[in-house]
Amino acid sequence: MTNPLLANSPLPLFDQIQPEHVSPAMDELLARTETALSEVTQDAFPASWPEIARVLDVATEKLSSAWGAVSHLNSVADTPELRAAYNAALPRVTEFWTRLGADERLYAKYKAIDVNTLNTEQRQAHKNAVRNFVLSGAELEGTARVRFAQIQERQAELSQKFSENALDSTEAFSYYAGADELDGVPADVQASAHAQALAEGQDGYKLTLKMPSYLPVMQFAKSSALREKLYRAYNTRASDQAPAEHSSFDNSAIMKEILALRLEESQLLGYRNFGEVSVVPKMAESPTQVITFLRDLAQRARPYAEKDVADLRAFAAEHLNLTNPQPWDYAYIGEKLKEERYAFSEQEVKQYFTAPKVLDGLFKIVETLFEVSLSKDTAPVWKPGVEFYRIERAGQLVGQFYLDQPARTGKRGGAWMDDVRARWLRPDTGQLQTPVAHLVCNFADGVAGKPALLTHDDVTTLFHEFGHGLHHMLTQVNERDVSGISGVEWDAVELPSQFMENFCWEWDVLKHMTAHVDTGEALPRALFDKMKAAKNFQSGMQTLRQVEFSLFDMLLHTEENPSKDVMSLLADVRAEVAVIQAPPYSRPAHTFSHIFSGGYAAGYYSYKWAEVLSADAYAAFEESAADAAANDASKGVGTVNVETGRKYREAILEAGGSRPAMESFKAFRGREPSIDALLRHQGMA
Repeated sequence: MTNPLLANSPLPLFDQIQPEHVSPAMDELLARTETALSEVTQDAFPASWPEIARVLDVATEKLSSAWGAVSHLNSVADTPELRAAYNAALPRVTEFWTRLGADERLYAKYKAIDVNTLNTEQRQAHKNAVRNFVLSGAELEGTARVRFAQIQERQAELSQKFSENALDSTEAFSYYAGADELDGVPADVQASAHAQALAEGQDGYKLTLKMPSYLPVMQFAKSSALREKLYRAYNTRASDQAPAEHSSFDNSAIMKEILALRLEESQLLGYRNFGEVSVVPKMAESPTQVITFLRDLAQRARPYAEKDVADLRAFAAEHLNLTNPQPWDYAYIGEKLKEERYAFSEQEVKQYFTAPKVLDGLFKIVETLFEVSLSKDTAPVWKPGVEFYRIERAGQLVGQFYLDQPARTGKRGGAWMDDVRARWLRPDTGQLQTPVAHLVCNFADGVAGKPALLTHDDVTTLFHEFGHGLHHMLTQVNERDVSGISGVEWDAVELPSQFMENFCWEWDVLKHMTAHVDTGEALPRALFDKMKAAKNFQSGMQTLRQVEFSLFDMLLHTEENPSKDVMSLLADVRAEVAVIQAPPYSRPAHTFSHIFSGGYAAGYYSYKWAEVLSADAYAAFEESAADAAANDASKGVGTVNVETGRKYREAILEAGGSRPAMESFKAFRGREPSIDALLRHQGMA
């Protein structure tokens, strides 16, 4: 039978890929790429961008596509067999990419390309490629070169193991609660927990550390003992503080080794630390600039955060008889205070956000704002319930995406967008390849035949990931390496995702995406007004929480010996930034997948950095809405302004990575970004 990973198919054959296909497919594709690399590095081969692309990039794209499909399945449909096949192939694949990135013959060929023969997009891609060769060790020689390659392979192995431990430790915990312990927990969460217990032949209610189970317990369960039990389990995952039977998942040694390897890699490249390496391809100019930005933001947010905590403690003492609240109490206190202050609860709101209706509303705003149409499409998928869609403009295909919403066993936590393929004017066929994306979330499933219910945070998450998807799919750049999200500075890549979140707070948007799960009624305006009033509830605390993670990450990668004692550094950062101190056993770093297995090392600050950009970009829509209102709203409805949307699409989304992010931002706003809009949006002006 034909190996589905080798099939000449425009989309991955997810329904056919089996673990036994992985090794032979990698054998074949690695051999093809070796042949292509050998060909383009011959002296007689022309130093020509299109010729190198025609031979080498076509071969490496096929390898990247097949390995991407395997990696994706490893993230969303993990099995012991697939994990074993993935881990067996990982060293070989890593070794090839490491060697390719540091190949001095290929580096010389790229440097010999006459940039005057390149178009604007190709020049940017060429500039990035030369920079990446240097960062990949292409200028290293002898033992340094060998050691650099060893470091890359070992880091890939360790990052994968870190991710596996985080997933396995999350899935290893379960607690079967009695009905009396779940007093206060929403009925739909209880129904789901009871159904899971019954499916396993157990009594009671199965509670897990996956977000659709964990978070509602922390927010609503009246039992402080139950909250403490889950809090301790969640915050000791994959650490030395976990139960003895979970000790095999401890990430402590892995983290130390990853950090030591990153420091060694940086010094081989001539930098003092990994923080310096990290910012080379980013907007930020130095780790010092990032640290200064974070500390400035913390200083601005601190008075608001201290007031948030004071309010929580006062409310807990007066209304909940909690005179000394503990870390596992604050989510519960916060929910009760929000109900008291704004007269609504997250549970009440959730009844109006059914997943199908939310998706319809999201599609409506995207279609209006960006002048496209979205519709169902067909493609092989990895699980029932995964959907596939297409985006068109004027009847022409623009892009396609997979949407995988529900949480399930074998699927890593969180939400993310990943690319399946990029827009590319293919050098082998001359045909335009349209982009395809994965959009992955972890929402609770529907129960008792009803559609899934999303919290407002879930809705925001969906909009966020869709923003990433639009950045990838609406590009009009034809050069693969700078189309869509490719080539975009990492600290600017969150701009389009965070930008989309703003629409989740607009009445003209929200009213089209709600229908009560039982009555079908739209969200009442009065309830929305309460939500809006509560929008910046605890924004000071939330800002400091993000700053804490970001500052820890950057200091971790700029310290003289980052692997010496991760926890003492975290304690120092908490002492400087946090307004609620975590218990000594808390080990959030041990599941901090963003920086240990997710590409955000010395880059987690990007979320706050890009939030400045996204808030300022959205302010343009607020300004156009105000102008339209002054002119009888003749130019648009609220912030869904088509003219401003077109300008944003053309300046930022369509440009992709074909020019520096600051140039794209200035093309849209006419100036450099300001922090004012962010502080105003978060009630900290």
